[in-house]
Formats: sequence, structure tokens, C-alpha cells
Amino acid sequence: MSATNPAPWSSSYRLVAAEKWKAKSAMLGSAVTEALVEYAEPAPNMCVLDLASGTGEPGISLTQRVGPRGSVMAVDQSSELLAIATERARNKGLANFAVQQADAHHLPFADRSFDLATCRFGVMFFSKAEQALKELRRVLKPGARACFVAWGSMEQPYWQSTMKIIHRHVGGNMLEPGGADPFRFADAGSLAEVLSAAGFDEVEEASRILPWTWLGEAEEVFEYACAVAAPFRPMLERVKADDWPIIRAKAIAAIELYRVEDEIRFTARVVLASGKA
Repeated sequence: MSATNPAPWSSSYRLVAAEKWKAKSAMLGSAVTEALVEYAEPAPNMCVLDLASGTGEPGISLTQRVGPRGSVMAVDQSSELLAIATERARNKGLANFAVQQADAHHLPFADRSFDLATCRFGVMFFSKAEQALKELRRVLKPGARACFVAWGSMEQPYWQSTMKIIHRHVGGNMLEPGGADPFRFADAGSLAEVLSAAGFDEVEEASRILPWTWLGEAEEVFEYACAVAAPFRPMLERVKADDWPIIRAKAIAAIELYRVEDEIRFTARVVLASGKA
């Protein structure tokens, strides 16, 4: 991160950030990953599809749960992020973890191929959510569950001490109208509604508050948040170079309020939802 601009938005910057922060970001999201895996109830020998898998979670955790006779197919649009996922799985000796670059709206799999599907912080970014969920239902076996975790509202510690502080300074739109929105399914029942519209049965939804912990410094949190928050890119690009030190100082002060010894202990309000094909 430069002294002026923490987000030089080159095409490869998110990949660089994912590699740089892979250990700390894994810890940051570990409670959410664990919650989704437990919610999905993977069983030995299952064939699992993990959508928007990115650098590998929860796919890798699911692979460990389904055992050597089960399998996990991790799907993402980014082949670069999937390469990191492949390396992580290889390092854990997981031969039954595979990756496939694909768009969730057009899955390259046969009908009724999977026993379970998961998606961690991805469903909010499907441009045509109902279409993507219908496509997901197509590749699931009858009665198989699809399980999702999405962000709750923006009014929570992590976002308020990072993106909200930047927005207070620059004004304008925090997110582009009609663009990617991490909080698309924050309203109670909204994700369940789309699942039902896509033809899923026994749809359920619940809100949870989970740990969201960064092991390290407040400035690292701010750098990481700016590096990976692609939906906020237009707002970040409006920040003048001379204003970054002021914004950073305010953000770090806000983040430090959540420090406990050597950890920044936020909480994350998330939505868990599922339905049966």
C-alpha cells in the first residue's frame, strides 16, 4: 500500500491481495466458513459443488468432511484464484478436490450431478440471481440442498470502520446503482424469496452473528478491506491522493476500538439460507 492510495486497481490487484493476506484472511472468515459447513451438513461420500469458491473455502473444508470417496468441485470465474485454491488443497493432500472456471449462470455440468451445493459470500454478486439459482437446481440431485451465506446489513463493525468512513469523506454513491452489492440480501427474507422463485423447496433463512477476527494491526485491516472490496472501487477511485492519510487515520482509530490484545475482534452479521432441489 502506498502512502497515498491503498487501492491501485490493476486487473491483478485482487489476486496479489489474496496471496499477500491468505493466512490472515482465512482466519478472518474462518467462523463464517465453519458456520456454513456445519449448516450444510456434508456427509461422507457426497459429491459437492462449491460456487464462487475463490481461493478455496468452504470447498477445502467440505472436502475434508466428505472423505476420500466423496468429492468437491470448486467453481469460480477467476482461474487465478482457483489456482491458489488448487495449491491449498494439494498442500493438505486432498486428491478429491477439483476446480472448474465457470459462470454460475451457465454451469458446465450434467443435470442431477451433485448431492450438495454451497456458496460463501457469492450469491449477492450473481447478476441474475434467479437464473443462476435455477441453473444450480438443475445440476443438483432431487432433494439435494443448496446452502448459502450472505452479508447482512452494512451497519456492522467491519464495514462501518472501513468503507463507511471513506464514504463519509467523499460522499456520492457508496455502491454504483445497479452494480454489485454485497448487501443485496441483507433484508430478511429476500434471499429465501429468490430461492423459492428459482424452484427450491423447503426454503429456510436465518440471521447469525459470528466472530470476524483479524490477527494483526488495524492498518492491515484497512489495507485488506480496500484491496479486496471490488464493489466499492468507484468510490475508492474518487478519493484524492492527499486525502488518503486523513481517511486512513480515522479508519485505524475506528478499527482500534475492536482490539483485544493482538487481535481485532469484529463480529459479522450474516444470512444463512438453504433450499432443496
